[in-house]
Amino acid sequence: MAAATGIAVANIYYNQPMLNIISHDLPAASSLISPVTQLGYALGLFLLVPLGDMINRRKLVLVQFLVLAAALALLAGSTTTAMIVGGSILVGMTATVAQQIIPYAAHLSAPEKRGATVGTIMSGLLAGILLSRAIAGYVATGLGWRAMFIIAVPVAVIAAITMFTMLPDDRKQVPASYPKLMGSMRHLWRDYSELRRAALTQALLFAGFSAFWTVLPFLLAQPQFNMGAEIAGLFGIVGMVGVMAAPIAGRLADHRGPRIVVRLGVLVALASWVLFATSTTITSLVIGVILLDFGMQSALVSNQHIIYSLEPAARARINTIFMATMFLGGAAGSALAIWVWHHGGWINVCEILIAASVLAVIMQVRAPRTIQNAQAN
Repeated sequence: MAAATGIAVANIYYNQPMLNIISHDLPAASSLISPVTQLGYALGLFLLVPLGDMINRRKLVLVQFLVLAAALALLAGSTTTAMIVGGSILVGMTATVAQQIIPYAAHLSAPEKRGATVGTIMSGLLAGILLSRAIAGYVATGLGWRAMFIIAVPVAVIAAITMFTMLPDDRKQVPASYPKLMGSMRHLWRDYSELRRAALTQALLFAGFSAFWTVLPFLLAQPQFNMGAEIAGLFGIVGMVGVMAAPIAGRLADHRGPRIVVRLGVLVALASWVLFATSTTITSLVIGVILLDFGMQSALVSNQHIIYSLEPAARARINTIFMATMFLGGAAGSALAIWVWHHGGWINVCEILIAASVLAVIMQVRAPRTIQNAQAN
């Protein structure tokens, strides 16, 4: 399940180290692809992931992976801006199959091991995010950007078949109507302050995470570095150090409570942006990306530990709210970072993301004492 989660989510990040290369064929599309892919992911979270509380997730995972393969084939054959933007949105939507798998893993896990289980699955997700950039950078440099999407098609098909074969059946006793299912999310957002805090905190952190990876290829292409897509992709390998944060954070959340791990994560993410702002060298970028990935992943796993404990029968919908908010933050971070990069430069990008990280810290520090005590217990 961890591997399938990583395979699915990788598809929304293949484009980032290839933006400069894609711009040679489709110049008008290069600044749109990353944000619209993440917006597609947020749309898929909102429209598709809640179905996990309503219908058989085993079948749902199969169908989403197969449609994802078709969307990747569309991207590979894109010849216009409209085609690549439309294909990117569809890839983003169907890649949310990863978010069908994560709450299902939490459902299958014993409560006392839920943090460790989620941590293991999330390590697969982060590995997919980070390795996707390294793979895409090398493939695009040697074979062109279309080759990366062609390769991804059979991988998605294999994941579909494997998950359908291996996952246990997930028959629902009392199927709900889709409109009622969707309407219930408004009540979940209203009723659970822990969900609102976790979602907004993660949106702020993911805005910084997405902004860094979106702007990195343009930063490395500057004369002071003069590096191409393959080097931008290599930073994904460096960020793999953050994969270790997921299982560690999950086990710590099981034993010590998730709130302390979330606070640690937001502080580490803030430290990464301070480092980026104060030193623009390869060494500082390497150290900073390790801190950024470690901080974001620690907070993510621990926030999921919190929200999956709120209402077991609504885990897919709760996950929808949490992840949709998070990826809307990511899309906003990518779009804003590109705009600021073109109008101000790297330092201005850092300043905005420092402010976002500070806001995330404030949200956690000011959490009501009653909530903190409940989560600690």
